[in-house]
Amino acid sequence: MIDITSLYMFIIASFLLCLAPGPDNIYVLTQGITKSKKAAIVTTLGLCSGIIIHTSAAAFGISVIFQTSELAFNLVKYIGAAYLLYIAYQAFKHRNEKLDLSIQDSTKELKKLYIKGFVMNILNPKVSIFFLAFLPQFVNTQLGNVPMQMIILGFIFMALTIIVFSLIGIAGNVLSEKLVKNPSISKVLNILTSFVLGSLAIKLALSQR
Repeated sequence: MIDITSLYMFIIASFLLCLAPGPDNIYVLTQGITKSKKAAIVTTLGLCSGIIIHTSAAAFGISVIFQTSELAFNLVKYIGAAYLLYIAYQAFKHRNEKLDLSIQDSTKELKKLYIKGFVMNILNPKVSIFFLAFLPQFVNTQLGNVPMQMIILGFIFMALTIIVFSLIGIAGNVLSEKLVKNPSISKVLNILTSFVLGSLAIKLALSQR
């Protein structure tokens, strides 16, 4: 079991962290603005699926590799940055295409968004290090089974993230749904998406352990 007081503190801290502007929630917001509510939610689910990997890595000590090996950290970091740049290029390449929500919300497109979100998350080594540093602060070693405590906390964090990020994406879509009917606005939003992703790629590439 997890200490109740620590659990309350963890939920509050996690909620605040989800609200703080960062690469993931900014990306979800962009999906909500440029695509649809469903696209934002599916992207959120993809990103949050990656949390399972990072939580497991932190619970069983695999994240220590990223913390101690500069080569491993840089390898994953640059692959992640390259992937973000690729997505940014695709958004810019198709900037003149008219927004079609029937296509954006098709099963095929939603599957692509889910995979993009998942890959973006797992290719960010800083997330693994974050969980390795964050989760143990709320673990009580006297209660035993530390890995299981960390996994439970990771799933709670994931649930909170799904709720907060989905609301952020929906809010972005509500604010923009009248604007995206204008082709010129759609072009601007696609360029904005490209810029945001490109900036995130550069930030990731320049990040340090």
